[in-house]
Amino acid sequence: MGTNNSYKENETQKGKTYKMLLIFGMISILMIFAGLTSAYVVSKTRPDWLSDFKLPVAFSVSTALLLLSSVTFILAKRAIKKDNRSLTTMMLWATLVLGILFVVFQFKGFNEVIAEGYYFTGSESNITTSFLYIVVIVHLAHLLGGFISLLYVIYNHYKQKYNASQTLGIELSAMYWHFMDFIWIYLFLFFYFYK
Repeated sequence: MGTNNSYKENETQKGKTYKMLLIFGMISILMIFAGLTSAYVVSKTRPDWLSDFKLPVAFSVSTALLLLSSVTFILAKRAIKKDNRSLTTMMLWATLVLGILFVVFQFKGFNEVIAEGYYFTGSESNITTSFLYIVVIVHLAHLLGGFISLLYVIYNHYKQKYNASQTLGIELSAMYWHFMDFIWIYLFLFFYFYK
C-alpha cells in the first residue's frame, strides 16, 4: 500500500515538473512572437508599408482548421479519461489530419499572396509581406514540435501507455497544441486588424 502511494506521489510530482518546464518553454515562445509583432508595429511607419494589404482567404480556412484540431484534441483527452480507446484513437488521428490541413492552407495562403503580385523575398518583395512570411514560418517551425509530440502520443497510445489514470503525455501534448493554436489566433487577429 505504501509503495503504491509513493509511486502515485512520484508520478504526480513528475507531471508537475514536466508541466512547469513546458510552461517555461511556452513563455519563451510567446516572447519570440511578442518581439516579432513589436517589430511589425515599428515597421508600419516605413513609407513602403502596404496599408491596404489583405490576408489571404486560405489563412481564414487554416484558422478554422486549427481551432477544430484543438476541439478534437480536447475530445481525445476526455475519451482517454473514460478509457474509451477507440474514440481516443479517432480523435488523435483527426487532430493530426486537421493539423496537416492547417499547414497545407498556410502554403495556399502564400500562393494567394504571390498571385496578388506580392512577394516575400527578393528584389520584388515588400516589407509587409516579408513580415507575414517570417511570422508564419516561425509559427510553423514551432508547430512542428506539436506534430512531433502528437505523433509520439499516437505511438504511445498504440502501445497502450495511456488510460484513465495515466494521461500525462496526452495532457502535455494538448497543452502545447492549444498554446500554438492560441498563438496563431493572436497572429491572425493581429494581422487582420492591425494594418
